Amino acid sequence: MYHAVGRAPSPQAYGLSVTPEAFAGQMELLDAGGYTPLTTARLAARWRNGGALPRRPVVITFDDGYEGVHRHARPVLAEYGFAASVFVSTGWVRGAYEERGALDTMLDWNQVRELAADGAEIGGHSHTHPQMDQLPDSELWFEASRCMEIITGELGNPPASFAYPYGYSSRRVRRAVRKAGFTQSLAVGNALAERCQGPYALRRVTVQRSTGIEEFEQLVEGRSIARAFARDRALTKGYAVVRRARAAGRKVSRTRV
Repeated sequence: MYHAVGRAPSPQAYGLSVTPEAFAGQMELLDAGGYTPLTTARLAARWRNGGALPRRPVVITFDDGYEGVHRHARPVLAEYGFAASVFVSTGWVRGAYEERGALDTMLDWNQVRELAADGAEIGGHSHTHPQMDQLPDSELWFEASRCMEIITGELGNPPASFAYPYGYSSRRVRRAVRKAGFTQSLAVGNALAERCQGPYALRRVTVQRSTGIEEFEQLVEGRSIARAFARDRALTKGYAVVRRARAAGRKVSRTRV
């Protein structure tokens, strides 16, 4: 799971960014290791239909829709003929539907279409990038359905895949995403994706600014993942308790009103 690709991203995007040089080195490693990138949609379809996966499959994903994906990652992916999935928050894409909140320079719709023409899968990542499990039903439905509507209108085909902002989801969020028309979704989890996770909770491993090439190789091979993300998982579990309490409090407040 990638986010921004750039040499000098904004402070808000820095930790979850990679340099163009680091990204190129990581893709070179995948190519040398005989990995076969495929899109989220193709992975889910093969698992759903019982189809065989290619040799050493890997899914390369980009969340949010940063402009550097087009500027820096696109030529590297083209060099190796690698497929990728790009998940855009439609309200952050520069153009007619743009809203506030983007953390850095984002893709515009022409760039999104060029990525799609290259063979990248364009998926949904909500409209305004909220913590979807904290939203009331009406806002949750808006975030999922508006994202679907805009991407369909801009690209001519409905997106198949969705990635939860911040990786947060719940049974209610997954139902809304499915109802909006998405056929599979990605969380984070910092673990390898497995068929048993189900099509609406597939996990990914985060690539960060601090991820060196040796650690990247270990993560791709499924080694040392638990150790590498032990601190992140502890923080995530603690924050999950806080977010559930906040959501419950808002629900009680709405009921009283």
